[in-house]
Amino acid sequence: MGHILDGCDISDVLEESARLGRKLIVELKGGRRFVDQARELVSEDRQEWAIFRAHEAVRVADISFCAPAEAPEATYRGKPERLTNG
Repeated sequence: MGHILDGCDISDVLEESARLGRKLIVELKGGRRFVDQARELVSEDRQEWAIFRAHEAVRVADISFCAPAEAPEATYRGKPERLTNG
């Protein structure tokens, strides 16, 4: 069974996209889909808006699904090296 995203999950995915510069697949409640990178999330008039690089701003409440467009890069960058006795 798939995981159902709530508003907090969607906001987390959007914030990660903005912070890390990763593209997302975004599906709106009306069925429209696009791939873009979130630039930031803003609150205005008691609503949260996602600002994208190439698409118009979208109310987070109008997003039914979003996920990374590409699998994360498999890397050890940033992980401490393990010391071995030798």
